[in-house]
Amino acid sequence: QIKAEIPQPQRLDRGPGGDQRLNEAAELLAQAKFPVIISGGGVVMADAIAECQALAERLGAPVVNSYLHNDSFPASHPLWCGPLGYQGSKAAMKLLARADVVIALGSRLGPFGTLPQHGMDYWPKTAKIIQVEADHTNLGLVKKISVGINGDAKAVAAELVKRLADVKLDSDATKAQRAETIKAEKDAWEKELDEWTHERDAYSLDMIEEAKGERTPTGGTYLHPRQVLRALEKAMPARAMVSTDIGNINSVANSYLRFEEPRSFFAPMSFGNCGYALPTIIGAKLACPDRPAVAYAGDGAWAMSMVEIMTAVRHDIPVTAVVFHNRQWGAEKKNQVDFYNRRFVAGELDNESFAAMAKAMGAEGIVVDRLEDVGPALQKAIDMQMNEGKTCVIEIMCTRELGDPFRRDALAKPVRMLEKYKDYV
Repeated sequence: QIKAEIPQPQRLDRGPGGDQRLNEAAELLAQAKFPVIISGGGVVMADAIAECQALAERLGAPVVNSYLHNDSFPASHPLWCGPLGYQGSKAAMKLLARADVVIALGSRLGPFGTLPQHGMDYWPKTAKIIQVEADHTNLGLVKKISVGINGDAKAVAAELVKRLADVKLDSDATKAQRAETIKAEKDAWEKELDEWTHERDAYSLDMIEEAKGERTPTGGTYLHPRQVLRALEKAMPARAMVSTDIGNINSVANSYLRFEEPRSFFAPMSFGNCGYALPTIIGAKLACPDRPAVAYAGDGAWAMSMVEIMTAVRHDIPVTAVVFHNRQWGAEKKNQVDFYNRRFVAGELDNESFAAMAKAMGAEGIVVDRLEDVGPALQKAIDMQMNEGKTCVIEIMCTRELGDPFRRDALAKPVRMLEKYKDYV
C-alpha cells in the first residue's frame, strides 16, 4: 500500500498576448477598408462569442465561421455570413475574398477551411492577416501572417475592442454600405440554396434520371439530399446539438447547419473517422440532457457504430439519429466518378432497413420517403426524445446523386519535377 496525494486540477489564466502585437493589430484594423473576421473553434472554447460579436459590431465586419465551427457565431446576427471550407457558404467566401485585413480569431486556418470550393479560390492573396491562437505553434503555420497574437480569443477580442473604442477607423465611413453588401451576398446565397435541388454534374444527372419512377421498399420515392437537408434545417428545434459523420451527404450539410449558441456542432474535422456521429451525440446528450441531440450519418458510416443505439437505450440517454440511406459509400464513389472515370470499386451498399434494426435494438424507427414527411418526422423524433425519453432512428431514403469530392486538389495529377519521371502517368 502507498499513500498518494492527487493534486486538484487548476484552471490557468490565459491573457490577451503582448502589448506590441495588440498595438500592431489595432493599427491594422484602424486602417482597414474591408475587415473580415474568421471566428474559429478557439472562440467556442474560450466562451468568446460576445467579445467576437462586440469586435464585429465595432468594425462593421462580416463574420465567417472557420471550417466545421458553424456554432462559433450566432446565425441570426446580421454580420454572420456562414462557414468557409468544404460545402460552405458562398457568401462567406465572396466576402472574405474582398478583405484587405482578416482577423482569424481562435483559428488554426487549416487547409479544409482555406482551400478553393465551389470553383472559387477565395483566400485573399494580398490581405493582411492577424491570427489569434492560444497555441503559439499554430501561428503562421498554414498561411503567411502579418501579426501573430499568442493569446486567448476572449481576452484578445475584448482588448482590441477597448483599443479601438475611441479611434476613428477608416472603415467607419462605409459601415452602412458594407452592411448592404453583406446582406446582398447572404440573400443571394440563401436564394441559391432554396433553388439548389439537384447536383448538376453528369453523374448526378444520370442518377436523378435513374431514380425516376423507382419506388422505395415502402412505396415512396427516393429523395434528393439537398431538399432533405433544407427541410431538416427548417425543422431543427431551438438549442439543438448536431453531430455529423464522415460522408458525402453529411458534408453537404455544412451549407445548411446554423446555430445560435456555442457547443452545438460536433464534427469530425479533418479526420476520416467513420462512425463518429452517434457516440459523439450520446456523449453530448449525457452532458446536456436538457438540449435536443441529433446525429447525421450516411448508411456506410452508420453501420460502423449503429450498435451504440443499444447503449443509448440501455442507459436511458435518448437521442435522435438521421440516417441518409443512399445505398453507397458516397465520398469514395464521388472520387471514383471524378478521378477514375466511374471505375467503381466497393462503392455500392445493399442494406436492410435501419429503422427496423433500430426497433430490434429497443429504439423507435421511422422511414421517410416523401419530402413532406421530413420535417414532421424530425419533430416527432425530437418530441419522443425530450418528452418520452426515447431514442429514434429516422431512415431517409435518398437518391444516389452526390456533392463535390472532399479534396479536388488531393487527387490532381502530380507535377513531375525530375526529367526521368516526366513520362509517368
